[in-house]
Amino acid sequence: MSLQARNVTDMRGDRVEIVVDSGTNVLKYEIEATKAGRRVEVSTSRGTVEVTEVTRSGTPIRTARFMASRVVAVVEHPAPPVARRGRRLGKDQTSLL
Repeated sequence: MSLQARNVTDMRGDRVEIVVDSGTNVLKYEIEATKAGRRVEVSTSRGTVEVTEVTRSGTPIRTARFMASRVVAVVEHPAPPVARRGRRLGKDQTSLL
């Protein structure tokens, strides 16, 4: 997933699951954006799949690399949308809408 295709509001909760064939069975790994403002990026090049947790400025925090020939699936789970906090009404106020 490229940086241009993502929204600026990427945040904690972004998660990627990687399923890898180990020869005798299948192993599952998860990389998750652990703090607010971080995102998870996936890139494929030269026979490797790389999953990286990066900060807003693009500094890599954690990186996992897998041989592309052994990767069975890469499942991306985007962060759930954030409910916007609106103004709370007072006890004696009613909504105008």
